[in-house]
Amino acid sequence: MSKSIEFATDPRDRGDTASIESVADILQRELHSVIVDWLARVELEPELTCIPLSYEARTGHLPSLLHDVIARLRLKAGTKSQISKAAAEHGELRRKQGYSVAMAVEESRLLQVTIFSTLHKNVKNLEFSRLLPDVVTIADEVDAQLKEQMLRFIAAGVAKKAKVN
Repeated sequence: MSKSIEFATDPRDRGDTASIESVADILQRELHSVIVDWLARVELEPELTCIPLSYEARTGHLPSLLHDVIARLRLKAGTKSQISKAAAEHGELRRKQGYSVAMAVEESRLLQVTIFSTLHKNVKNLEFSRLLPDVVTIADEVDAQLKEQMLRFIAAGVAKKAKVN
C-alpha cells in the first residue's frame, strides 16, 4: 500500500495567505519570544541554574547577540561581519558570574536550538529559497560569538591569575 505525499516548498504553492518573510525579519519579529523560549530551556538545565541569576543577569546579553545574528543575516553575501562586542563582553560577564566553559557552550547550544525552533514555528512564513543558507549563517554567527565569548572568558581568567601572582 503506497501513500501519496505532497511536498510544498512554498506556502504560496498551497494557496496559503501567509506573508513570506526573511529569516532575519522573523527573528526580529520574534525577538522577545526567542528570549523567553531560550530562558525556558535554560531553566530546565540544572547545570546552568546552579548559579542563581536574575532575569536581567541571565538574559540581558541576548538582545545584542540576536541583533548581531540578524545584522549578519542582512549582510550582502560574502561580506565579512564585524566581531561581536556583545559576545566578548558576555564571555567576561559569565566568568565573573562563576560560569564554566562548558556552561557557556551549553547556553550557546540552547540559543541555536531556540532560534531553529522559532524558525520551525514560523515555517509557513519562511522564504524557503534562503532558508538553508540562512541556517548556515546563523550557526556560523552563533559559533563565532561563542568563540569571542571564550577568548574573553579565558583572557579574564589569565588577567585574574596575573593579579594574584
